Amino acid sequence: MTINKVAIVIHPQNHHASKLAEKVIQYLKEEGKDVVIGRVDEVDFHRNIQQQSHDVLIAMGGDGTMLRAGHISGPQNLPILGINLGRFGFLTEISQDEWKAAFERLFDGDYWIENRMMLDVAHWRDDMLLGEWDALNEGVVSRGDILRPIQLKIHINERHLSTYIADGIIAATPTGSTAYAMAAGGPILAPELRNIVLVPVAPHLSIEQPLVLDQSATVSITTRTEHKATLTIDGQDPIYLNDKDKIVVSVSKHTVDFIRFQDPGYFYRNLIPYMDQNPSIKDMDA
Repeated sequence: MTINKVAIVIHPQNHHASKLAEKVIQYLKEEGKDVVIGRVDEVDFHRNIQQQSHDVLIAMGGDGTMLRAGHISGPQNLPILGINLGRFGFLTEISQDEWKAAFERLFDGDYWIENRMMLDVAHWRDDMLLGEWDALNEGVVSRGDILRPIQLKIHINERHLSTYIADGIIAATPTGSTAYAMAAGGPILAPELRNIVLVPVAPHLSIEQPLVLDQSATVSITTRTEHKATLTIDGQDPIYLNDKDKIVVSVSKHTVDFIRFQDPGYFYRNLIPYMDQNPSIKDMDA
């Protein structure tokens, strides 16, 4: 793939991302590339990506920036290269000191594409579709501000599975299996798999074990609650749910393509060091 048009997306509150972006833009223009830049929360930038043809999206920030960049790039089949300026770096590919060498490899075609599935998450009230989103990590149906569990009626392929009394339930992708789903006791899945992971959160007298479903599965989650419940997509602002609202989860037609320079075994090599040296713990102790 010949790379001529480059889009750069940055976290709006990351000062280091803005400073690095200036250097990257100067380099890319010296290499004869067309460059556009925007913030992950900038509507006009999203519209530009939708309307214009680009060859690659460079995301500067942490894993949260990568998730939101995936929402931008997935529908456009636009590959992402992540430069890590955050803490974890599960999704990003290179450190902020490696970007120039990485771009040289990128322009030479010395990389491979890792394809990751997304979820389609739809919010229904009676027979009305209120909203539909792509999720790269997960969709979470959970209790709202009141510290009281909710009732969640689960169907898989229109067959009743179980009714949970719980704080919530997570429907995650393999990418999301190392995020909230893992913290709630779910399994870790290799990123290239195409499965839906269901993980209950603090179930009371209900099935505790997580489930790994085939990519053809459709999951419906019906809320029964006397107080507000919420739907959260990839950690973004909550969508409030009413009693008897239904969330339908299936594999999205969109995917996210990550540009990789490491060998395909990188995921297993990096997994344990990330857990043994949790960067958030270091941050809190500083």
